[in-house]
Amino acid sequence: MTYLITIAILIALLSAWIVVQKLARGYAARHPEFGPVREDGETGCGGCGNHCSGHCESSSAEH
Repeated sequence: MTYLITIAILIALLSAWIVVQKLARGYAARHPEFGPVREDGETGCGGCGNHCSGHCESSSAEH
């Protein structure tokens, strides 16, 4: 029984994450002035973590 509850919780969490991503993409489509949604794992300042913080600071200074 514990396994079924665990599987149900995992499926619910994954489904919730998919819904959140879909809502974020929809919001970005309705508000293009804020730019595109930054997905996990993408290059750039939104998805790369701390290892490119110098790049983010230098690129924002250029704009």
